[in-house]
Amino acid sequence: MVVATAGVAGQLASVVERVLGARLPIGLRAWDGSTAGPQDGPVAVIRSRRALRRLLWNPDELGLSRAYVAGELDVEGDLTEGLRKFWELARGGALRKPKAVDVLGALGVALKLGAIGPRPAAPGEEARLSGRLHTRDRDRDAISHHYDLSNAFYRLVLDPSMAYSCAYYTSPDLTVEQAQHAKLDLVCRKLGLRPGMRLLDVGCGWGSMIVHAAKHFGVRATGVTISAQQRQHILGRIAEEGLEDLVEVRLQDYREVDEEPFDAISTIEMGEHVGEENYPEYASALHRLLKPTGRLLLQQMSRGTNQPGGGAFIESYVAPDMHMRPVSRTTAHLERAGFEIRDVEALREHYVWTVRAWADTLERHWDEAVGLVGEGQARVWRLYLAGGALTFEEGRMGVDQILAVRTDSRGASGMPATREWAR
Repeated sequence: MVVATAGVAGQLASVVERVLGARLPIGLRAWDGSTAGPQDGPVAVIRSRRALRRLLWNPDELGLSRAYVAGELDVEGDLTEGLRKFWELARGGALRKPKAVDVLGALGVALKLGAIGPRPAAPGEEARLSGRLHTRDRDRDAISHHYDLSNAFYRLVLDPSMAYSCAYYTSPDLTVEQAQHAKLDLVCRKLGLRPGMRLLDVGCGWGSMIVHAAKHFGVRATGVTISAQQRQHILGRIAEEGLEDLVEVRLQDYREVDEEPFDAISTIEMGEHVGEENYPEYASALHRLLKPTGRLLLQQMSRGTNQPGGGAFIESYVAPDMHMRPVSRTTAHLERAGFEIRDVEALREHYVWTVRAWADTLERHWDEAVGLVGEGQARVWRLYLAGGALTFEEGRMGVDQILAVRTDSRGASGMPATREWAR
């Protein structure tokens, strides 16, 4: 059902449809109560002229994101469905560069509505980093922006193990907690972990991998992170689980690890934060820190050459300086560092289920989340999770587990002849 009334919404709908070259895919409601477009699905609610002003200064994803985070733009109904409809237009070619006459028309409407004015300040939740890309100090600031948000917030949204990465759903009926346990088990089996082995987890997050490997496989696990809050959480969990003799966590950059090689290395969704220029150094460090015939399990998100950082919203509000690439380029980096690639498993659909589980938890505990991090940051996460699930569902991003080995001087891999972990 399409409803249109006179007023601000009707004027805005006319401008948007001229720019899109298509009908409004979702409903619209403006601050004066007027409506336009279909009202039986997602409805974009423009709460103030300030939202329009942001879009005049940044008529793109960043402008929309800033207005949403600031609460000047909202979506009633299914946010993911609203985003899906706009992506359908993009695939159909409707989101083209606007013509000059359309831009002039939009400016005329904005002037009439009182939306012309100085550029609004970006919301406080937006990342503000300085210094050269991927220096140790800047990397520390980028990680802190996202991962030092609040341990209590992450405990609220994630499963009890605090695994902040794609889970492994052996059945769609699993809870996210069960699926994360299955993922950690799968990583340990692929690495061939046995009691007494030494495991290094690079970018260990809140310790889910090192705690699981020590507790269930009897390894001596070392985790490194550059997030102070993550390390503090892990120290508490190690004490709680009585794993002080098996688990160590360090506040340390991967470039600073310098000791005898480990039997196995895991690095789960850490490589996205390394950067393209630094990835050869990262891959070489992993190779150097692994014993001959030792295995590496790298789980990492992938993307085509378009928007390797994930887009303006992700880069500004969630994971600044992130870089993703096609999985083939990641395996090429690893091979150049000396690794032999033994197995690649795509988990893209699993991330859809994982992210939707986190999003459901966030919505169920919305008031508590707002109390922990503020409404603006909670809105960042609502948009982040809605868009993330859709991105994986539609294949615009992927995630893969890459199993590699450092062969010895005679070419021996120490690998089994079959995929023993799949049994």
